[in-house]
Amino acid sequence: MRTDTDEPTGAYRPTGTAAPADIEEPAQLRAIRHVAAVSAGAPVDPGLRLTLNFHPDRLVSGRQILRAMAADGVYRSQFVTGTSNGGLTVHQGGDRWRWEQRIFGGAYDDAPAHERPVYGALNFRRQAVGAAPRFGSAHFRLEAESLTRATFCYPDSAAEPVDFGVATAMSLVDLATADSRDALDDYIEAHVHGLVLLDRHVEALVLDPCYRGTEIEAAARLLPCPVEWHAGYRLGVEELRRHPDFRGQEFVDLGVELAEEGFLDPGIIGAAACTGRYDEQALKRVWHCLARFGAPTAPPV
Repeated sequence: MRTDTDEPTGAYRPTGTAAPADIEEPAQLRAIRHVAAVSAGAPVDPGLRLTLNFHPDRLVSGRQILRAMAADGVYRSQFVTGTSNGGLTVHQGGDRWRWEQRIFGGAYDDAPAHERPVYGALNFRRQAVGAAPRFGSAHFRLEAESLTRATFCYPDSAAEPVDFGVATAMSLVDLATADSRDALDDYIEAHVHGLVLLDRHVEALVLDPCYRGTEIEAAARLLPCPVEWHAGYRLGVEELRRHPDFRGQEFVDLGVELAEEGFLDPGIIGAAACTGRYDEQALKRVWHCLARFGAPTAPPV
């Protein structure tokens, strides 16, 4: 069991405990308290896990992201890395900054970037590809205790949600289960407060099998956590052509252009991203098509 003294940020305490009267509460604890005050429902199933989906073949400041993580040992928020698989609006007054100000009651307004939460999702559907594949084919699966220092919202914070949860009060699973959103949009967003250390807080890194035997697997093996594999994303161009209304014809055309031997997989899109020749937002939409229509249906391998 983690305690206050061995939490690296010095910020984590179990939900419901208070800081001594002569010590100002850390931003993380104030944020959790703010969300807990507007949360309701039964406690979360302790068997569920938080997952942090991302693309494992992207670059951060010119460096392969998994090698950067191996050197740092920490999973960083976009406020620190300046990268995102969603929108990137982390500057003061930007959308992400304002969403966090609203959700966390201003707890992080004056906090340094490294103290802000990292984003993931609650894997209440127990998907082998992680809870929010919209944001990448790979994911870190966090250990169980991470649930106790997370806050949740549904839908995504970009949608100005009014429904929130914490580990002790979680009504969002019923809400999400009853909703009819697209499969890429029906995740319960999670905010993990405090550091996510790869050697302490991660049960496994789960990768797409298209990366077996590649530089991505070699980089993954440098991390201080186990590597696992899901069954893999793969989308044929004929199936892709059937869905121009999903993200637009231009992204279908780009996917067809990128395909190799008539198929797309995450590694093909990642390789295109690393060339710098393609617009990142366009590639993101091609990934959405692959994630939505080329998702694995077989058991993990």
